[in-house]
Amino acid sequence: MCKNPYIPHTATVEDTWYETGGDRCIKTFKVVFDDGKVRDQWSHLPGQCAMIGVLGVGESMISISCSPTEGQFLRFSVMRMGKVTQALHELEVGDKMMVRGPYGNNFPVDEWQGKKILTIGGGIGQAPLRPIVEYVRANQDKYEGLTMVYGARTSNDLCFKGEFEEMSKCDDLSCHLTIDVEEEDWQHNVGFVPQMLLDLDPSPENTIAITCGPPIMIRFVLENLKKLGFEDEQIYTTLENRMKCGIGKCGRCNAENMYVCKDGPVFSYAVLKETPEAFA
Repeated sequence: MCKNPYIPHTATVEDTWYETGGDRCIKTFKVVFDDGKVRDQWSHLPGQCAMIGVLGVGESMISISCSPTEGQFLRFSVMRMGKVTQALHELEVGDKMMVRGPYGNNFPVDEWQGKKILTIGGGIGQAPLRPIVEYVRANQDKYEGLTMVYGARTSNDLCFKGEFEEMSKCDDLSCHLTIDVEEEDWQHNVGFVPQMLLDLDPSPENTIAITCGPPIMIRFVLENLKKLGFEDEQIYTTLENRMKCGIGKCGRCNAENMYVCKDGPVFSYAVLKETPEAFA
């Protein structure tokens, strides 16, 4: 894309909407690069990230929440947590955002062809899983099946609700939503994601399981996947160590001998087991 990896590219916000409300609300941005050459040369795969920011404020590493199969645009779902994300949340249609990347490795979706795909997400953790879902759906004939498990504390904390409602009506995939505590008019499951996974009892045969979400959820999901008979090599997740440079130079995101921005953010459980500090 660019000889200097620190130089960002200008992109215009084409659309924006709120996924959730509250103090730590999540806002999704659809952006398009202003430079047509950059648009044509950009290439990313599910699981990769980009540095996005506002001039004069700063930048943050954010998961790319769209699949390359969706078109020549990017989507970012951003939780409001600090100065940079607050500035991003103030952007509206027509405003400019700075983007550099893509960074990190990716989910090996092409290596998974011929297998069943199981995604297990919680809260904002569904953002890096969404590109897998869209990639598999766009290449349905190359995969044996797609099952999604997704949960949050309340129904108001769920991202991509409209998309999940549409997918729940599809016959060619399996979609399971859950919230922690029962609510009036809630038509789906109630309970924590790890327990719901056990209740579903998915077969590990020819299946790849990918989980992203709060660390405590991931910890119990990993334990339950092992109980269900999944091998370490069949399980993938991501790490979210604070990343600054994006290219393994500043050392902010190191975990033992790895840099999450360069060696991750995607890891198989087989790798993480050999790096206890990375998943502490």
